[in-house]
Amino acid sequence: MSNNKTVSSSRSSLLQKNIFASFVIKGWSALIVLLLVPATLHCLGEYKNGIWLTISSLLLWIDNMDIGLGNGLRNKIAEYMAHDEFERTRSLISSTFAMLTCIIIPVLLILLLLIALTDPYWIFNASPSKVDHLDQVLMATVTLVCTSFIFKLIGNFYMGMQLPAVSNLLIALGQTLALIGTYIVLWSGSHSLMLIALVNTVSPLIIYLLAFPYTFLYKYPHLCPSLKLIKLKEAKAVIHMGVQFFIMQISSVVLFMTSNILISNLFSPTMVTPYQITYRYFSILLVIFTVICMPFWNATTDAYQKNDIAWIRNATKKLRLMTVGILICLIVMIALSDIVYAIWIDQQTVIDLKMSIMMAVYIFILIYSMRYSYFINGIGKLRLQLIFTTAAAVLFIPLAYLTTQWTHSIIWFMIVMCLVNIPGLIVNRIQFYKLINGKANGIWMK
Repeated sequence: MSNNKTVSSSRSSLLQKNIFASFVIKGWSALIVLLLVPATLHCLGEYKNGIWLTISSLLLWIDNMDIGLGNGLRNKIAEYMAHDEFERTRSLISSTFAMLTCIIIPVLLILLLLIALTDPYWIFNASPSKVDHLDQVLMATVTLVCTSFIFKLIGNFYMGMQLPAVSNLLIALGQTLALIGTYIVLWSGSHSLMLIALVNTVSPLIIYLLAFPYTFLYKYPHLCPSLKLIKLKEAKAVIHMGVQFFIMQISSVVLFMTSNILISNLFSPTMVTPYQITYRYFSILLVIFTVICMPFWNATTDAYQKNDIAWIRNATKKLRLMTVGILICLIVMIALSDIVYAIWIDQQTVIDLKMSIMMAVYIFILIYSMRYSYFINGIGKLRLQLIFTTAAAVLFIPLAYLTTQWTHSIIWFMIVMCLVNIPGLIVNRIQFYKLINGKANGIWMK
């Protein structure tokens, strides 16, 4: 019993340190991004900067297409390390690196071939007289991002080791290096899109390349990947879990991305602006809650594998209090919304109070659902989440369209956004309590 208390105390202490560190690092990261935007704009000018933003959005899609291997890896690492299975963990890491390399090499070759065979100036609607060597810029950045794509698994490794703050630190260091490089280019008097593209894609790769030997040769040499330990069985285990995470991630992206497109088409492009303003205002709390919840993910994996259900119960009580605090904050934010909007956007856009209320409700539904989903993610029982997240993404577009045709109201459009997410919230809550009470069976255990 004493040993269990010591383990629980150690886990809680590590959790608290990571939450605090993550807040500091995320604040630093946000500041870097704020400084990077004007520096890049001054360096490139509005035209080239627009081209770079378009390129970087495409690179972001490539960077996120790991078919869930990263999340699968972090869960399996936490699971194996909970039982001190060091050799199996090492084999898992080796196999995942090998699998991701096998995926990215053909993807890179296909992308390079497409760039060579198509006209990037036509695709980006760019003028050759204003942007030099756009095809070379694309080839260089795609190659660097695909290389980073492999090595960024180090971040998932640290998440699996219950150190998400380290993963956040690696990202922030890459952004900081990119900012330094951007200012060097700016001070040199150059306006080269190629240089800015290289600075922004080389910087994270440098950080990951430095982190690799530090992580596996100095900090965790007993977990260093090896070609001899690559096993198809371990790769399959990661892929099985990872694909489920990937589909849920894509479904969430579909819900978020299509809302802007639907609003623009069903109402008008001008309605996207107030919608986005309210989303950015209230989603501040979503970001804060996500930073807090992230360390709970793999701490839950560790606790569940060690049958420390008491720790999970205690952790969810803390998140329950936090959720109540979030609700109070949302109510205050609604009350202050007109004042905040007036200061923030200088009354350039009129925002209906009903829109603010509905956005606050939507954000609260997401947060309330996350309170359970992060624990379920850590336990690795994803089937129901997969079904309901996918169903929400599939149903959202036709329901939003039909409701809008009937009501011609963006408020009802936002009500649909809330309604498609409520079934998933209810199921998450039921599944969570079934799991920790030992009453889960059938699909509740898958």
